[in-house]
Amino acid sequence: MTERVAIVTGGTRGIGAAISELLAADGTHVAAVYAGNHAAARELADRLAAAAGSVSVHPGDVGDPEFCRALAAGLVAERGRVDYLVNNAGLLIENSVRKMTAGQWGDALRVNLSAPFHLAQAVLAPMTEQGFGRIVNVGSVTAAMGNPVEAGYAAAKAGLLGLTRSLARAVARKGITVNLVVPGVFETGMTSSMRPDAQEAIRAMIPLGRRGDPRELAHAVRFLLADEAGYITGSVVTVDGGLSMGA
Repeated sequence: MTERVAIVTGGTRGIGAAISELLAADGTHVAAVYAGNHAAARELADRLAAAAGSVSVHPGDVGDPEFCRALAAGLVAERGRVDYLVNNAGLLIENSVRKMTAGQWGDALRVNLSAPFHLAQAVLAPMTEQGFGRIVNVGSVTAAMGNPVEAGYAAAKAGLLGLTRSLARAVARKGITVNLVVPGVFETGMTSSMRPDAQEAIRAMIPLGRRGDPRELAHAVRFLLADEAGYITGSVVTVDGGLSMGA
């Protein structure tokens, strides 16, 4: 089988790195996109290369439509195809509704909602031509639960559901599926740096009693990318330890 090619945004740290590692272990070439942490990108590239994985790292702004188009075109020129798109990159801006600036609101929507649209738009042509494609958008439980200091982030992540299902309907007859994965709270650098009391408060809210391992979310993404998942589209897979069920 021809080597699969994947774009994973936010693909060099945390959940994105776990997705990149799992796909690379399957023999997929991973184009891991990141915003600016070059050290983390080099570390991921070295780690995957040592494990005989195929990876390339791409710094850039996923909120820029031109960058999205150039990324997809470059991969097609170099690798001949794009099979998977995982829209994982996210920008979390915390501020109260009253104090949130227009710029903060705009950035939240640009990175968390507009970027997945522009990247999907950029890969639809090669996916349609090859008659195969998988797009997985990564949302957040915040979209359903709300957060008083994350209005822009929550609104953008909620918008991913409408985008996911609209895209899924648009390409359903072209061999392309589009699905949404909704993560809860995971073991990442951000959560581990929180105050111990805040970490305990979050843990107490999760029915399973723990934060998730990024590899657990990566496996859910991998499932939706598989050839055998061809009859799943427009679906929402929640991976949150039961958090969104509420108390």
